[in-house]
Amino acid sequence: MLQLTHELKGNAFVFIVNGQTTLNNQTPDYVSQAFKTFQLAETKEDFIKVGNQFYFFVKEETNLEKMRVAGFNIRQKLDKKATEITIVGNGETTLALAEGLALSNYQFLKYFKDADEREYILEAIFMLGEISSEEINKMNNVIKAVFWARDMVNEPNSYLTANQLAKEIQEIGDEAHFHVEVFRKPEIEALKMGGLLAVNKGSIQPPTFTVMEYKPANPINEKPIVLVGKGVVYDTGGLSLKPTPNSMDLMKSDMGGAAMMAATVYAVALNKLNIHVIGLIPATDNRPGGDAYAPGDIITMMDGTTVEVLNTDAEGRMILADAISYATKYNPELIINAATLTGAALVAVGTRAACLMSNASNNVNTALLNAGEKVYERMVQLPLWDDYKEQLKSTCADLKNIGGSTAGTITAGKFLEHFAKAPFVHIDIAGPAFTSAPENYKGNGGTGTGVRALHEFLLNYK
Repeated sequence: MLQLTHELKGNAFVFIVNGQTTLNNQTPDYVSQAFKTFQLAETKEDFIKVGNQFYFFVKEETNLEKMRVAGFNIRQKLDKKATEITIVGNGETTLALAEGLALSNYQFLKYFKDADEREYILEAIFMLGEISSEEINKMNNVIKAVFWARDMVNEPNSYLTANQLAKEIQEIGDEAHFHVEVFRKPEIEALKMGGLLAVNKGSIQPPTFTVMEYKPANPINEKPIVLVGKGVVYDTGGLSLKPTPNSMDLMKSDMGGAAMMAATVYAVALNKLNIHVIGLIPATDNRPGGDAYAPGDIITMMDGTTVEVLNTDAEGRMILADAISYATKYNPELIINAATLTGAALVAVGTRAACLMSNASNNVNTALLNAGEKVYERMVQLPLWDDYKEQLKSTCADLKNIGGSTAGTITAGKFLEHFAKAPFVHIDIAGPAFTSAPENYKGNGGTGTGVRALHEFLLNYK
């Protein structure tokens, strides 16, 4: 979508304005006058429309997020049927505005009868200024991956079963040239993934376990980084049934962690980053039918740990634990897990941030937090102290699957940490993964959160 140009193209133009900005001699007088007035004003953004032409003016800000939101504001004012726009400016501030504009151009219209009338048809965002083609290519690929993640989260369970999610991942693997292997129920049974099989017992749809691997010829890491994502394609809560309003009705989004991690591998592969990455996606729905697992059941996990189930709605950690155990076979340098795991994370930090818990090095944690800050997918670090494991002690098994009424986000992370045999990071994205109302360039519905942050982290990984 983003392209370099050496001339103004289309009928819509954006000028990033600072003290050195000038317009060329071909600019109409009325635009030049509007530009001079804007330069002197305190207004941060403005535009004029003459006939079918748009001229946008945006004051340059060092705060990249303000530039992204300015890109969103342009998309709101721009004609739906505009096909091209040229942005005039230099460097990362201009690139951030283009990023916000491009991300704001996303729509999920698959199920609308009048999709053609609703559709934005903007095809090209031309960049005129000191920006490299490498930067543009990288951004295009990351945006493409974010859009894929948003599509997956927005798809209803009537389409996106565990099997379909695996197919979708196979398709992006074929496109971006990374290896994908899908384990079906017989293979999952052979692996003794008791957590994934238990959650799946109430469903008529079989589970899947998808393994992705991207490995360049000479990666900078001798041992892989393993990304694990929760793939609960629909969550009723199981026998611990959720209420429908503001809860179950949003649960097509409960595979946001799977979308985030698969899309991250996709972005890494498209951008040919020199890093060895493996992605693991356990997937199923969680239903109260058939032989559904029940509170009081004791489940034997893949690594032999026994877990007393006290709440079947704490299902994400059950399937993730098996995937984290599976990661051991790769002797990984680092395991990063992502999931829409707990309502407690939403209570703790709302929709503005994800919760990060880690036993990895301070360097890793700082790099992740800084990556999130740079792309404005912010994370708040919570402790992962051993004290919290006390809340997971069971009277009849090695662990119980909930830690009680306090510190729910942390005890969920502590549960998962038990299964990790390498430095471990857990990111709870329950807050920012899905919006119930439009929120600037994040859109309405699936946000694709985390993809840009993890790509930034892996891009700069040392």
